[in-house]
Amino acid sequence: MTRGTKRLGLLLAALLGVVVAGLAGTSWLVNRDVVREAVERQIRAATGLELRSYGAIDVSVFPASYVAMHDVALGGGDEGGPSLNVETLQANLRLLPLLMQRFQIADVLLYVPHITVTRDASGRSNWSALIGRLSRTMKPGSSDPISFSEIRISDGLLTYKDEASDITETVSKIDVSLAWPSISKSFAATGQFDWRGQRVDGSVSVSDFLAALEGDKSGLKARMSAAPLKFAFDGTISNRASLLLEGTLTADSGSLRNALRWAGREPPGTGGFGRFALRARTNVVGSSIALTNVNVEVDGNVAEGVMTITNGERQHLQATLAAEALDLTPYINTVRLLASGARDWNRQLFDTSTLSATDLDVRLSAARVMVGSSKLGRTAIGANLRNGTLALSVGEAQVFDGIAKGSLVVARSDNLADIKTQFQFTDVDLEACVKELFGVTKLSGRGDLKIALEASGSSPFGLAQSLDGTATLTGANGALNGFNIEQLLHRLERRPLSGGGNFRSGKTPFDNIKIAMRFNEGIATAEEILIDGPGARLRLSGTASVPAREFDLKGVASLVPKADAPPSFELPFVIQGPWDDPLIFPDSDSLIRRSPATAPLLDAVRDRRTRDAVRAVIERLTSGPKPAAPAAVAPSQSSAAPAEPSAD
Repeated sequence: MTRGTKRLGLLLAALLGVVVAGLAGTSWLVNRDVVREAVERQIRAATGLELRSYGAIDVSVFPASYVAMHDVALGGGDEGGPSLNVETLQANLRLLPLLMQRFQIADVLLYVPHITVTRDASGRSNWSALIGRLSRTMKPGSSDPISFSEIRISDGLLTYKDEASDITETVSKIDVSLAWPSISKSFAATGQFDWRGQRVDGSVSVSDFLAALEGDKSGLKARMSAAPLKFAFDGTISNRASLLLEGTLTADSGSLRNALRWAGREPPGTGGFGRFALRARTNVVGSSIALTNVNVEVDGNVAEGVMTITNGERQHLQATLAAEALDLTPYINTVRLLASGARDWNRQLFDTSTLSATDLDVRLSAARVMVGSSKLGRTAIGANLRNGTLALSVGEAQVFDGIAKGSLVVARSDNLADIKTQFQFTDVDLEACVKELFGVTKLSGRGDLKIALEASGSSPFGLAQSLDGTATLTGANGALNGFNIEQLLHRLERRPLSGGGNFRSGKTPFDNIKIAMRFNEGIATAEEILIDGPGARLRLSGTASVPAREFDLKGVASLVPKADAPPSFELPFVIQGPWDDPLIFPDSDSLIRRSPATAPLLDAVRDRRTRDAVRAVIERLTSGPKPAAPAAVAPSQSSAAPAEPSAD
């Protein structure tokens, strides 16, 4: 190394030392009032906010150049109280201007700011006047041009209060970087915050910030990502007469149920509302959101159409959607009418609180619909939920190989559910229809069903106890499955005391069937039950208990003659027991009196008690394969009963 090089190095080192010493000394020589005024002026020019510092002011020039103000309030000056309070406001300064005693902010850090946003009953915000001031200060040619381009917020807290809706929201742990438009005209905010227990990553960019502040149209992009929900908006924003957003909205969630809960909306039931995705053209005018070209997916169900969401005193959703296929099983299964694994009605109380959360007006059509094991063809459904009353209307549904139309109204009354329904099933498969609706598996054929029912209760069992209304079923060319009535009648006609035998198999065909029932307080009374077949005819009367799900019916079965003649054989009978497996008892008096061997015996016994004892013995001898031997039976009675087979 030459001697000249060494001298140059020493000279540079000395110069650097002088600069460092000068910078360090500048920290002591800086006039803090001048620095504060310069910082206040530039922040006012950049944000429109008045700055007041109530704490100490720290000034550093080297190694870092900044001004730190403690206990700072930023607000609207004479136009209102402080809108933002900051524990520490640090303004990082540009180094070269600082050496010339010029204080230019490079960027600003707000550490632990507390931001308050209020909206009064008229819809005016405490930030409205400040936004107007900011738009004026940012116009070209302003006396205080913006000198810095970034504001960072660390560990911030935002409180939003809406006096009109009585809503208070808190956003905490805000860590956001604001790209302020000092050179370009765009604005961007990127960072993270906590809201309702979830960490949210978000970003917002405005292509023309000054135009947006003045209410003119500007490009807007927004992204938000949290565990319950992700959404993105790409479009434009303006705010002349009212807020207007136009663009494309996309959203998706692994669980729509969790997303709705996060948003403060409790979804109905306990099933469904899982995987969710939405894409739509969006138009926001004030508090109304219109979605067109909607493509929405929920639980694998995909639909297209239009939607409108209006936010007022109550949120209102309108939608018209069409789908190729729908599976409603997850939502219907939340309402369990019967107790699990039992024949009794479910006694679990209804949860009707979700009926008062949101107003709905939805029209839904699908080419195919699945509800549990039932498969429907083309279906049009309307759902209207208003003020706690849900009304479902089925314009037309291809169900049970026929057509169904009707309505169902569920109203909330304290803890009770008031239900009214009217449905008409035309030319349906009776076996599938009756099994699905009533749990009865003994009927087949085709026919019509009309029901008009109403009930009120806090559980399915309570509804069954209060059921009122009517139900009428008519059918043709079907059968009663599990019973061969004609075969039984022929056997009993030949041998009245041969016993019923195993007649609970096969089927009884019919040409026509009519069942008319009237319900009152859970008891169904048969107004007319007629089953007319080619070989047998049945007429029944009596009642059926809906809460107990049991029959108590009496009827007459008769053989149909070949020509116009009175029935050749009639047999009274009783039907008792559960709906899905009732017991049928032929009338023993009728059978005994038709027997040549036993009828004279009963006539000969004039004493009523003795005659009843004789009848009981005969019934025991003829009712089953292992009759118990009676303890006290007269010899004449014992010898009379075995004579029956030869007499027949």
